[in-house]
Amino acid sequence: MFSKILIANRGEIAVRIIRACRELGISTVAVHSDVERSALHVRIADESVCIGPAAVSESYLNIPAIISAAEITDSEAVHPGYGFLSENPQFADACRASGINFIGPSAENIRSAGDKSRARQIIKHAGVPVVPGSDGPMSDEKAMIALVKKIGLPVIVKASAGGGGRGMRVVERYEDLKHSFNMARSEALSAFGNGDVYIEKFITRMRHVEVQIMADTSGNIIHLGERDCSVQRRHQKLIEESPSPVLTDRLRRKIGNLAIKAAKAFDYTNVGTVEFIVDNENNMYFMEMNTRVQVEHPVTEMVTGIDIIKEQIRLASGLPLSRKQASIKLSGHSIECRINAEDPDKFIPSPGLISTIIQPGGPGVRVDTAAYTGWSVPPYYDSMIAKLIVHASDRKEAIARMRRALSEFIIDGIRTTIPFHERVMASSLFQSGRFGVDFIERFNEQS
Repeated sequence: MFSKILIANRGEIAVRIIRACRELGISTVAVHSDVERSALHVRIADESVCIGPAAVSESYLNIPAIISAAEITDSEAVHPGYGFLSENPQFADACRASGINFIGPSAENIRSAGDKSRARQIIKHAGVPVVPGSDGPMSDEKAMIALVKKIGLPVIVKASAGGGGRGMRVVERYEDLKHSFNMARSEALSAFGNGDVYIEKFITRMRHVEVQIMADTSGNIIHLGERDCSVQRRHQKLIEESPSPVLTDRLRRKIGNLAIKAAKAFDYTNVGTVEFIVDNENNMYFMEMNTRVQVEHPVTEMVTGIDIIKEQIRLASGLPLSRKQASIKLSGHSIECRINAEDPDKFIPSPGLISTIIQPGGPGVRVDTAAYTGWSVPPYYDSMIAKLIVHASDRKEAIARMRRALSEFIIDGIRTTIPFHERVMASSLFQSGRFGVDFIERFNEQS
């Protein structure tokens, strides 16, 4: 086991990793930009290093600065969290070239899964269903039009190196195809430095269901059940839950087995997530594989009792899986709401000083956050400032518990999305469990 880990991240995920390390008896090093000297992850870590100014390109994405911070603090390993450099194969390579363990999968895993069009080919060859579409990046306009005519509208144009909803365009009319294709390429090039895009059939009323997997270096792979992430806005997840309200036990076994099959196709190690589209007829299609810990990992922890961050660290240190598939049992129901520093109606960022924060508590309530009274939410980074997670015996009780917890969550000084989540939890549409990724559109129509 490692004796010291550097966390190459900030915010709630950095705090989450530091807490897991402390329980494992591992010393921690926090890195931070010059505007985050008083951030919570800096205050609770054993050591801290300033790695640059506020701009992420000069701090949290600055590979040489992070490697140097790890070297001068004698850190044995680096945990990338999610976002930033977590799915950057060059960063994984740089760590290992410097004799530092990267807590995550191999650089080749990241490359293979991160190239979405290449990943489709790998998965298709392994016999896992994929959404009809192009077999690789598309650049020829005539070939693109021919493909779309073959699979039919609507389609979605996706960045090969994409994620987080960027570089994606849904096309419903042929006359919009060329413009959407060029816009997706431009956005992908700007966001990822790679303008390659591919095309898939866009399945309406689909659900977004993902499966948490864990794999050791001996080829053993298990899954921890599924998470339903269908409540999204502009392809950004807002609410997640486990288990999915629409999967039966038979379908749950099926999607779990498909996820393991996909992970084996990548020869995957460490922690990851296999994401699927599930249509109205319960057909399941591979969408992508995320080679990192997910924002929504707490809902899986709540229903399985497994600390995913600790397992991730153990696996990176070379230890085998501590559990077998037969021992994984889902208990009850868990829901997570992402609390953002945003206007709850317009979803416009609302940075500033938090004058008061009072977190909810009671049975089955968990808050993952780096916010505290007197902390200023910086305008330079992602607006998510907390995750509110509840666990209960069933979905109905989990919704009631979330409504109670949201009503107790007080954050003054800035605007947050708490009122939005309260409206969602009170809606008959969410309570029914019968919705897809078009939830927000249908919710707004009913509001």
